[in-house]
Amino acid sequence: MGVEVVTFGCRLNAYESEVIRCAAGNRDAVVVNTCAVTAEAVRQARQTIRRIRREQPSARIVVTGCAAQTEANTFAVMPEVDHVLGNEEKLSREVWSGLTAERKTAVGDIMAAKASTPRLIEGLDGRARAFVQVQNGCDHRCTFCIIPFGRGNSRSVPMDEVVVQVRRLVENGYREVVLTGVDITSYGSDLPDAPRLGALVKQILKAVPELRRLRLSSIDSVEADADLLDALAGEPRLMPHLHLSLQSGDDLVLKRMKRRHLRAEAIKFCADVRRLRPDVVFGADIIAGFPTETEDMFLRSLDLVEHCGLTFLHVFPFSPRPGTPAARMPQVAPAMIKDRARRLRERGEAALRRHLDGEIGRRRRVLVESRTLGRTEQFTQVRLGVALEPGAIVEFQISGHDGRQLHAA
Repeated sequence: MGVEVVTFGCRLNAYESEVIRCAAGNRDAVVVNTCAVTAEAVRQARQTIRRIRREQPSARIVVTGCAAQTEANTFAVMPEVDHVLGNEEKLSREVWSGLTAERKTAVGDIMAAKASTPRLIEGLDGRARAFVQVQNGCDHRCTFCIIPFGRGNSRSVPMDEVVVQVRRLVENGYREVVLTGVDITSYGSDLPDAPRLGALVKQILKAVPELRRLRLSSIDSVEADADLLDALAGEPRLMPHLHLSLQSGDDLVLKRMKRRHLRAEAIKFCADVRRLRPDVVFGADIIAGFPTETEDMFLRSLDLVEHCGLTFLHVFPFSPRPGTPAARMPQVAPAMIKDRARRLRERGEAALRRHLDGEIGRRRRVLVESRTLGRTEQFTQVRLGVALEPGAIVEFQISGHDGRQLHAA
């Protein structure tokens, strides 16, 4: 059977799932690599564990990831679970080798982690683009977020080791690489000479000229440095798509979240980047129904879609996470949270349709992800009119769309 990994959550988890396959060796197990960003993510993980046990009664089930790190006992008491591993332990060959029936839980103090150990992988199973971890953890304490307690403090992978990993993936045939982490715009603050993310991006593009496309995962706009903006303006191989951690469009809500930007700064950042790179497309995370959010505050999040020119919206109905300050604040009624999330999604769908309308007739270079689906440089999904091998980059003319995907002639 070997190791089967079920992955929830972010790109960093997807990368680490590949590391798990290597660390676990030839052991027979089903690994559930969990996410803790919302209570719903934890519920889905528990539901999946129960389903796996029903479908594979004799399987050895190992639970790991952020939810396992922050709620180890939640999973340890489940009769379906054989082992629970923390976020550091899941990547260790020694821990995997030492698993026994008597030792069900191996979850260490994530705050004691002092370095982001580079782990070379050959590729990502079933994916046309590869992810490279450049950073882990977060030094910020947003009042709604449990992730620092699942990932620890910010720590960066040295620049030369990132370049080695990117080069290896390109040599293995990957044409697009995504830099990922928990807070990648904090990259380098813990390294000698404190290099920034922009310097890393420029070094990768210089040192690996064969790399066709470099992409960034979610960034915090307030931390974007001058070199990063310069690379966006002048490096066509750095993809014109930024996903922003905005969370709200209202200044008082942003302060209560302990975010480090204000509404005007987010709007200015998007305008500045669009001047530097006119073909850029923005995505964003926005929370609906944060504690104390009034209708007027919500409307400022709603109209941020237009003011920032957002295209891809990730809407999160607020979900209180035990142990976070926001869980102790006056809560918005669940029905109101649900309604606000719906309205945000509708606004996002309208923004996406406008973007898709503007793409008709253009020629776009598409990375083929499956035989009939791909992504443009702006990360817009395209349904292809012909079947092609995943991983190829092919230029198509856009002939139409269905409200969600572009159609290529």
